[in-house]
Amino acid sequence: MTVALLSLWSPIMLSAVAVFLAGNLVWIVLQHHKSDWKKLPNEDAIRDALRGQKPGSYSVPFCATFKGREDAAWQARYAEGPVLVLNVYPRGPVSSVKPLGQWMLYCFVISTLVAYVAGTALSAGTPSMKVFQVTSTVALMAYSGSAALGSIWWGHSWSRTAKDIFDGLLYGLITGRIFGWLWP
Repeated sequence: MTVALLSLWSPIMLSAVAVFLAGNLVWIVLQHHKSDWKKLPNEDAIRDALRGQKPGSYSVPFCATFKGREDAAWQARYAEGPVLVLNVYPRGPVSSVKPLGQWMLYCFVISTLVAYVAGTALSAGTPSMKVFQVTSTVALMAYSGSAALGSIWWGHSWSRTAKDIFDGLLYGLITGRIFGWLWP
């Protein structure tokens, strides 16, 4: 027998808030992601060259199709380097309000999906350790399941990916613990 999603409102909300807070603590206190970014030695020249560039995602050298990568000129530019993926953000004052709001919404969506999976797979009265096992696994997959794609496709260092997976493991354990504790 399934457990109604509405009856899991408490673990959904509490786990979303707990992961939101844990994520902020990871970045503020642990600061293990500090080494994920490096300063370019000629930052000012690059800023000057890119000034006025519209916000968006860009790649250098650019190629619109996979077929275009067969072009000798494109392959030469790629071999010569630099090769990069660039995200240009809108200019203006720095504000964490929007990203923090999006992070909170993301945590809520994941907790709701965890509740949905657990509610369809487990019944009321399931032992808390089994609830923990299922919900922490689903949450781990949600929070870090695609982390390796950054290293595979976008050139992120594997150490950065390992830290992202560690974060996802932490968030998964928190989510699983709360669902195990509050399971009906």
